[in-house]
Amino acid sequence: MYKTFSELKKELRREIPQLKKIKIALLGDTATQFLNIALRGTAVNDGFDFEIFEADFGQISRQILDPTSEYYEFNPDYTIIFESTHKLLSQYYKSYDSQAIFAEQKISYIEDLYRTIQSRTKSRVIYCNFPGIDNQVFGNFAGKIESSFVFQLNKLNYLLSAQIAMHHDNFFIADLLSIQNKWGRDFMFSPSIYVNTEMVLSLDALPIVAHHITGIISSLEGKFKKCLILDLDNTTWGGIIGDDGLEKIQIGSLGIGKAFTEFQYWIKALQRRGVILAVCSKNDEDKAREPFEKHPDMVLKMEDIAVFVANWDNKADNIRKIQSILNIGFDSIVFLDDNPFERNIVRENLPEVCVPELPEDPAGYLEYLYGLNLFETASFSENDAERTKQYQVEAQRAVDLDSFTNVEDFLKSMNMTSDVKAFDSFSKPRVSQLTQRSNQFNLRTVRYAEQDVDLLIKSDDHYTLSFTLKDKYGDNGLICVIVLEKKSPETLFIDTWLMSCRVLKRGMEDFTLNTIVETAKKNGYQYVVGEYLPTAKNQMVRDHYERLGFSAKEDQWILNVNEYQTKEVFINPNL
Repeated sequence: MYKTFSELKKELRREIPQLKKIKIALLGDTATQFLNIALRGTAVNDGFDFEIFEADFGQISRQILDPTSEYYEFNPDYTIIFESTHKLLSQYYKSYDSQAIFAEQKISYIEDLYRTIQSRTKSRVIYCNFPGIDNQVFGNFAGKIESSFVFQLNKLNYLLSAQIAMHHDNFFIADLLSIQNKWGRDFMFSPSIYVNTEMVLSLDALPIVAHHITGIISSLEGKFKKCLILDLDNTTWGGIIGDDGLEKIQIGSLGIGKAFTEFQYWIKALQRRGVILAVCSKNDEDKAREPFEKHPDMVLKMEDIAVFVANWDNKADNIRKIQSILNIGFDSIVFLDDNPFERNIVRENLPEVCVPELPEDPAGYLEYLYGLNLFETASFSENDAERTKQYQVEAQRAVDLDSFTNVEDFLKSMNMTSDVKAFDSFSKPRVSQLTQRSNQFNLRTVRYAEQDVDLLIKSDDHYTLSFTLKDKYGDNGLICVIVLEKKSPETLFIDTWLMSCRVLKRGMEDFTLNTIVETAKKNGYQYVVGEYLPTAKNQMVRDHYERLGFSAKEDQWILNVNEYQTKEVFINPNL
C-alpha cells in the first residue's frame, strides 16, 4: 500500500488538479530534504498541496525562539519538529552530571518550544518521538539504572504523551518509535547514509514516516476513515458458513481459528473507538447472521454492526447501498475481503474506497493491517462509542419512512426535540470533534481545536449555539454547531454552520435558522450574513442560503431578520 520514495518523487512531477494548500514548517536537527519530498508526494496522494518551509537543520531553537525568524514570517498551519535519537544521544553524553534527570530537562525544553509557538501562532505542532537506540552500556541491566540512556529514552517518550500531548490540544505525536518497532531498526536507519549525509531515515522508511505524519494532518483537516466494511467467509471467520455450517467454521482459540478471533478483537476495538462497522457478504442473510447470533466464540455480535448487507448482488452495488444509508463519503470507507476478484471489482467500480491487499494467509491479516495505519484519528470522545447504535437507529428510521406516504406525517410521528445551548465545558470536546469530522454539511469548513472552542466560550465577540436531536428512536447527541460573529451593531456573521449528515431532511436546517434569527432579534441585530466557501466535499450545501431565503450580495448571503417568516418545523426546543 506504500509507494516507494522514487514513486513519491514522480508524484510531484506530474500535472495535478488544484488541491487544498496547507502551509507546513519542517524543523529538524538532521537533514530533512528527502523527508520534505516524501511529505509533499504523500500529500498529493491524499488530496493536499503541502507548501513546505524547510529550515536549515540544527535551527529548531533559533527559528522558534526568535520572533523575527523566517518561521514566523512563513506563518505555518502545521509545524513538524523532527529531532533524531542520534543527536539526543550526543546531548545525553554531554550532560554527564545530570543524566538522571535528562528526560525531564528535555521535556521542559520541548514544552517551552510548544508554548512559544502557541503564544505567537495558531500552528499545530507535530512532534516526532524517538525510535530506540540501545547503546549497550549497561546491557539488559539498563532498565534498573535511572541514569542510563535506555531508561531516560523510554521515560522521555512516555512523558511526551503523558505530560505534553495529553494536556495540550495542539500538540500531536508522530510515533516513529512504533514504526521502528513494526519495521525494524535496520529498515529505518542506515549508518553509512547518516555518516555521509546527516540523514537518519532510510529511503525505504521515508514513505512510511511521511504517511504517518500526513495522516495526522489529514485527520485534523477532516479527511480520515470512518467505516470498515467486512466480508465474512474466510475474512471474518475461516470457512464458508453456507457450505460448512455453524459448527465447522474456524474461529476460537485453536489452529487458524485463533487468527480470526484476534482479528475480530481488533475490529471490536475499532468499533468501540467509533469506527462504523458494516457487513457486505455474498450469502443468504439468515445464514450470514447465524454466527453473530449463535456461535459461542464470535467476538463480534449483531449489535456491533451498523449496516448488515448479505445477498448475492454485486459487492460494489452493495457498498453503494451501505454508503447511502450511512451518508458518508466513499473515501471514508475501508473494505476488507479475502477474495482478490471481489477486491478488484470494488477497486474498479469505487476507486475512492480503500481496499487493502490482504495476504493469502489469515495469520498475517493483523500484522499487515497494523502496518498500514488506516484509522488515524485526531480526536476521541465518549460519544464515539455510541456511533454504531446511532447508525443502527438511522437505518431503522429509513425503513419506517418507507411505510409513510407523507413525509410530514412521518416527521410528526418522530416526536423530535432539541436542546439548544451555548458552548460549555461539557459540549466542548464534541463541538471540536464535529468541526474536525464534518465535511459535507459545512458551509465554511472552519476547524476548531478544544482550546479554540475555549476561546469562543469566553469571547465577547461571538454567540455560540449547539443543537442536540432526540426522537422516539433514540438520541442522536450533539449534531449541529453554530458560531455567530458580531460584525457590526446591526449585523451577525455566520462564521460556522455545520451539521451531521445523519439528521438531514428532518427540518433541522429550518429549526436552526429559526434559532439564529431569534438570537439576532433578541440581541438587537437586523441582518444575518452567511457565506459559502466551496471545498471538494461540501457541494451539497452550495445552494443552502438561497434555499433558506437569503439574498445574494457579492460573495455573501444576507437575511433581514425583521422580514423573516418563521419556518414550520416538527422539532420542539428544550431551551
